[in-house]
Amino acid sequence: MNKEHILLIQCEDAKGLIFNISKVIYDNQLNITRNGEYVDGENDQFFFRSELEGELDKAQVLKELRFVLPDGAKVELRIKRKKRILLLATKEHHCLGDLLLRHHYGTMNATIQGVISNHDVLEELVTKYQIPFYKIGTKGLTREEHEEAVLKKMEIFDFDYVVLAKYMRILTPNFVAKFPSKIINIHHSFLPAFIGANPYRQAYNRGVKIIGATAHFVTDNLDEGPIIYQDVIRVDHSYNAKSMALAGRDVERTVFSKALELVFKEQVMINGNKTIIF
Repeated sequence: MNKEHILLIQCEDAKGLIFNISKVIYDNQLNITRNGEYVDGENDQFFFRSELEGELDKAQVLKELRFVLPDGAKVELRIKRKKRILLLATKEHHCLGDLLLRHHYGTMNATIQGVISNHDVLEELVTKYQIPFYKIGTKGLTREEHEEAVLKKMEIFDFDYVVLAKYMRILTPNFVAKFPSKIINIHHSFLPAFIGANPYRQAYNRGVKIIGATAHFVTDNLDEGPIIYQDVIRVDHSYNAKSMALAGRDVERTVFSKALELVFKEQVMINGNKTIIF
C-alpha cells in the first residue's frame, strides 16, 4: 500500500483553517513531511498543500476535512506517484529529445506513454527509446477533422497530462475543453510579449535585449493560460532572428523541464489565470 499522499485544498479564507486541517491529519495518525499555505487576500481564497505519510482511509479523511472547511471547499487527496504523460509534437526535436532522455534515465517524475505528431520527422528519434509513435497528418483535413483523428488515437493511452513538446498547431476550444488544466505548453517567448507565431522574428524586429521562454497551461485564449515557469537570457545587437531562435532553444528546454517537474510533483495550484507554486 502506498503510504505517501498529497493533500490539496482551496477554499474561502477563514480563521482556524490550519489548526482544523492539522487536527484532522493528526487524528488520522498521519505525518506531515512538507507543508505550504497561501492566502489570496484580493479574492479571499485560501490554498493549502501538504505531503503526508501513513496509511489512511481516504473517504474518511475527506469527510472529516469537508466537515471543518467552509462550504464549497475543493479538497483533493492524491497518492504520490509518477504521472503518465502523452506528448504531441511536430518537427522540432530539442524539447522532445530532452524529455525522452529524462524518461529513459528515470530523472523525470513521469513516464511517457506515447508521442503523436502531424509529421514523421521525429519518428526515428522516438522509436529509439521504444516509445510508441503515431503520425497523424493534416493533408486534406480540416482542423476539426484532424483533431478528431488525434483524439481517437489518444483513447488508446492512459495519461494524466497532455504535453505539447513544440506542437506547432493551435488547438480548438473543443479539444482544450476535454482536458481542463491538463494541457501544458512551452512557448518560445517571455509572455505576455510576442504571442502567436514567429516570436523570435517579432523580438528581433523590436530590438529586445532579453529573450525567454514560458511554460503555461493551455486555455482557449492563445498563449494566455496560467503561467507555470519562465526564464530569460540576454542578447544584443549582433543577434539576428535565427541566432536568437538557436539561443532560445536552451532556455525552452530548461523552462519546460522545470515547469513539468513542478506540475508532476503536484506543486502547482491554479488560481484563476494565475498559478501558485509551492
